[in-house]
Amino acid sequence: MRVLPLAVVALFALPLVAPAAMAAEITKIGDIERGASVTLQGEVTRILDEDEFRLQDETGSVRIYIGWRNRVMVEVGEEVTVKGFVDDDLVDYFRPEIYAQQIVRADGETVTLN
Repeated sequence: MRVLPLAVVALFALPLVAPAAMAAEITKIGDIERGASVTLQGEVTRILDEDEFRLQDETGSVRIYIGWRNRVMVEVGEEVTVKGFVDDDLVDYFRPEIYAQQIVRADGETVTLN
């Protein structure tokens, strides 16, 4: 009988893990904290500028900044998941802004921002 190394067994077992178990935990917009890394999910409610939009969930809304080298690729009404971090600038204390690093669209398309 041949024994497979544990790493090989784990590799074959990976597809059996439910996708939700591998996904990052979703943070509600109302629960974001300055300086934290977050994954948010919600609806695009407004395009604010060529590099900013507003995302809303059932707990509130927040500005999403995608960087000056990027252009908004989402549309109002679109459901997206945004991974990034909360700006820790004191100016934005009451109006936080998320610096997006990745956007996942409803169809599964993943856009990594630079």
